[in-house]
Amino acid sequence: MGSFLTPAVSPARRLRELLAGPEPVLAPGAYDALSARLVEQAGFPAVYMTGFGAAASVLGRPDVGLVSGTEMADHARRLARAVGIPLIADADTGYGNPLNVIRTVQEYAAAGVAALHLEDQVAPKKCGHMTGKQVVPPEEMVQKIRAAVAARGAGDLVIIARTDARAVEGLDAALERARRYRDAGADVLFVEAPESEGEIERIARTLEGVPLLFNWVESGRTPPVPLSRLREYGFKLVIFPVTTLFAATFAVRAALERLKADGTPVALADRQVSFPEFLDLIGLDEIRTLEARFAT
Repeated sequence: MGSFLTPAVSPARRLRELLAGPEPVLAPGAYDALSARLVEQAGFPAVYMTGFGAAASVLGRPDVGLVSGTEMADHARRLARAVGIPLIADADTGYGNPLNVIRTVQEYAAAGVAALHLEDQVAPKKCGHMTGKQVVPPEEMVQKIRAAVAARGAGDLVIIARTDARAVEGLDAALERARRYRDAGADVLFVEAPESEGEIERIARTLEGVPLLFNWVESGRTPPVPLSRLREYGFKLVIFPVTTLFAATFAVRAALERLKADGTPVALADRQVSFPEFLDLIGLDEIRTLEARFAT
């Protein structure tokens, strides 16, 4: 569990160990530090900082490139500090040219993330399952990946290269881009928004031998695929960026509708955690232990 006093030891190294294991690493999305703690407490081995959720929670706005690189790095720092499991973080386009990518990697590494993904969209980017995306020339993205690898240095930070070219140039072009990004030094490849299970299988077959990420977006452009099938295809990392965000939004909206109708939250008692349970979830016992230890 994430400690208030001591940060996790080498979360990037731990993530590399997980990726080398036989099972896909499942990483639900977290849109804030509390949801990240809930992911950890549910027993998942890793957590994903969703850019879609960050835009929604930090700004209350859609994922269209409105959150700055500094805001994203600060957001990542809060999430990484709240948990003891590896944090995989969305780093959008790297927030500029290869020099900006170097700074982004340095800031994310200092924030304590275990992995980050960079995408080849034109800035300002859009959520990968929205329409109207544009991509930069592959040569430009190759240089960004090379810069990211150089900025990592001897560290264990996992560099994930994402291509959004499927929606713009077609699957063949997306696969060719992914191969070039791997050659540039990416550790994991992320072909965003395939539109059929046949395309998912083709991605896995074409890029066999390279760790692959599958992005599970409810009601997005990619059809739902059983975990058993993803395991069979060889995907090593599965992220669920919007599951907690959409579930929380549904629950909060329903609670507010009930509160407005009744004027009190009495009818919601069986749909809420209790006050003591919530304090336990956010680590009050550890804080009290530290207060007693350092009290004067």
